[in-house]
Amino acid sequence: MPIFDYRCPVCDRTFELLVRSGEAPPCPHCGNTTLEKQVSAPAAPPQSGELVKRARAQARREGHFSNY
Repeated sequence: MPIFDYRCPVCDRTFELLVRSGEAPPCPHCGNTTLEKQVSAPAAPPQSGELVKRARAQARREGHFSNY
């Protein structure tokens, strides 16, 4: 079940919900069922040098040949 962002035109609030495909969820604030599905911005993967260093160390401990 994917998470979708919605905007309610009645109460003008935005929120995200975990819904099954084909399901029409109600607004959790006012109960309106005619919601506008919004485009979600994807989260960029972290590129911190420290995170990469930890991931490579974990791969080395686990025996991965690529070392991440």
